[in-house]
Amino acid sequence: MTILGIESSCDETSAAIVEEGVVLSNVVQGQVEVHAEYGGVVPELASRAHIHNIYPVITEALLRAGRQAADLTGIAVTAGPGLIGGLLVGLALAKGLALALQKPLIGIHHMEGHLMSPFLRLRHETPSDCTFPFVALLVSGGHTWLLHAKAFGDYELLGQTRDDAAGEAFDKGARLLGLPYPGGPAIAALANGGDAQAIRFPRAWLDRQRFDFSFSGLKTALRTHLLNHPPGEDLQTARDIAASYQEALVEVLVEKALAACRAVGCTRLLVAGGVGANQRLRELLQQKAGQRIAVYAPPLAFCTDNGAMIALAGEVRLLRGERSDDALTVRPRWPIGEVAFFSLAKALPLQ
Repeated sequence: MTILGIESSCDETSAAIVEEGVVLSNVVQGQVEVHAEYGGVVPELASRAHIHNIYPVITEALLRAGRQAADLTGIAVTAGPGLIGGLLVGLALAKGLALALQKPLIGIHHMEGHLMSPFLRLRHETPSDCTFPFVALLVSGGHTWLLHAKAFGDYELLGQTRDDAAGEAFDKGARLLGLPYPGGPAIAALANGGDAQAIRFPRAWLDRQRFDFSFSGLKTALRTHLLNHPPGEDLQTARDIAASYQEALVEVLVEKALAACRAVGCTRLLVAGGVGANQRLRELLQQKAGQRIAVYAPPLAFCTDNGAMIALAGEVRLLRGERSDDALTVRPRWPIGEVAFFSLAKALPLQ
């Protein structure tokens, strides 16, 4: 099967070609320069950038893979959740291609794509030994979720953020520190060489028996600290603040994720999403998990939003005989528990 995956749910326009789980190409056009002066994603500007980028990105993905549009078995596109403008751009083009080529179309839940990202591999790489069931920590600018992935398509939401997502907390923290957008990489870079124990920022544990998150209080604590103890020109002090802030955020993610594994009796933990690229998060997960829990994470290139993960999820669903009907539309808010019930087929055979 040769699947084209299209992703446009936020501020990356991406297209990829995947065959039997192997990534032949994965083209990502980011929009950092578009949104940098605003310190975050501006939905209208993101939509316009997607319109400008999407056709060249798809063309480049086919070229790098050495495939023609006629070679495609099917087309997978992110249908939600995400920013409505960007989703509409991706879906409109995917529908047009599917109609022109007479190929099946499948709408994919963005977070199901992230769930599949550790299974992606490049040519000549061995497949991951990660298998269902597992607990997934999905952390990005828009989402912070803990899921129990019992099987493909069977997901139980264990916990989620009650306010800011982890990536959002990084972005807002970076802005308070005078760092550029995106905030996650900027804080991680500044934190390198800092003392993570220099400032004891609060950890919001909420109910210890549940797995929800809250990061708004941490952001407020950072603002209060900077007002009372501005670092000025002292680079080491700024590094200590960044490292302490990062540690407070990461520690909660790690402890909650491992507690969720113990609660459901799962020995595999997957971490994915843009924040999943954070090296301190990966480091602390491996350290705390020890020998009891195996930790899986995709290569850094597949942590942020990408078309390859959408293509792989689409490949699995098409192999199961699923496809979307003509009524497929976008769903900016799409509960993961309804992933199997939104414009999915009708168990139609592949042509």
